[in-house]
Amino acid sequence: MAYQTVAPSTDRESKIWSVVRVSSGNFLEMYDFMVFGYYASAIGNAFFPSGNPFLSLMLSLMTFGAGFLMRPLGAIVLGAYTDHHGRRAGLILTLGLMSIGIISIAFMPGYQTIGLLAPLLVLTGRLLQGFSAGMELGGVSVYLSEIATPGHKGFYVSWQSASQQVAVMFAALIGVLLSSTLPPQKMMAWGWRIPLLLGCAIIPFLFRLRRSLQETDEFAARKQRPSTSEILRSLTANWGIVLIGTMMVTMTTVSFYMITAYTPTFGSSVLHLASIDSLIVTLCVGASNLFWLPIMGALSDRIGRRPLLLVCTTLMLITAYPVMLWLVAAPSFSRLLLVELWLSFIFGSYNGAMVVFLTEIMPVNVRTTGFALAYSLATAVFGGFTPAISTYLIHLTGNRAVPGLWLSLAAACGLVASLLAKPQQSVTEAVT
Repeated sequence: MAYQTVAPSTDRESKIWSVVRVSSGNFLEMYDFMVFGYYASAIGNAFFPSGNPFLSLMLSLMTFGAGFLMRPLGAIVLGAYTDHHGRRAGLILTLGLMSIGIISIAFMPGYQTIGLLAPLLVLTGRLLQGFSAGMELGGVSVYLSEIATPGHKGFYVSWQSASQQVAVMFAALIGVLLSSTLPPQKMMAWGWRIPLLLGCAIIPFLFRLRRSLQETDEFAARKQRPSTSEILRSLTANWGIVLIGTMMVTMTTVSFYMITAYTPTFGSSVLHLASIDSLIVTLCVGASNLFWLPIMGALSDRIGRRPLLLVCTTLMLITAYPVMLWLVAAPSFSRLLLVELWLSFIFGSYNGAMVVFLTEIMPVNVRTTGFALAYSLATAVFGGFTPAISTYLIHLTGNRAVPGLWLSLAAACGLVASLLAKPQQSVTEAVT
């Protein structure tokens, strides 16, 4: 098979557009996930109706989490495809699969129209989205790490997460506009479909952006591309690195879904605040994340990754539960905003250093597969089910602050992993 050889590009504008192109599909993936999380109650009512609102919500949130169960499989299958066929080919494939998933949910008739077929097909769409997302984050992060200029890898890779925050903000802004123009009854009946339809409308534009991607110079220069069997053997031999990576990502994925996807449900269903207040807070969280991620990614280029990882995991470990107790003692818009912005600062600071560090601890020949598998395992086991777990724990204990303990547990995993992780040899040395 012939591989495209691309001349090295040092032009700054070309680098910027490469970041935009590769991040475009990442935007769609996170936008779709956020919309599902924001409108979990309405989606539960449409596809999982029951006489018990808690049961409908839980079924909807479990479907949200089910998509993450497919991520490890997608990480292995699509990650191996990307490590063998190239970064560009893998990223185009994942965008296509994600597009099928969002279209299937946006246009799906409700339970009242087609009965049991509705929730089954919605679940299928979510599983397909999860399968494609299993490689998306890893593919984007590795691509950015391989096109980064010397000494700026942390800054470049931080834009993988930054593009997600743009999706969070966009989804929340649409939610604010819809909540201010449509009454709750119409939002529950059909208004929740509008954000999904908007996501479908931008798919052709995103495809055009991503198809113009060039292969990374580093991958194109490789004389040997590992086969699927070689990749699987390498993953087995390096299972300890994947486990450490999974523990590192646990801190990221739990805190991210806590402060974004779960915030509208927590604010309205648990704190009994107005839906628009929770969406405004989520919009502010997305802006805060977008601010801190590139700054802390650049800081990690200067002071190293590990100091930031240790400080941030410690802060989350000791402050998450106390701030949640303070919030639920007297719920208000201002308290919710302050708590979420504090958690956002910790998340953005940690993730700005963690994502690039994860690319550095993975063996070079299976970098995409190893990264994607570690990320997917953490998301499937812990992060993706954070809204459902938090909802269930509150229902079980009656303690509205208990999500803070879930955050602290995730921080403990991240702290231990940050102490144990060791970067591989540099990319230049490995390629040479």
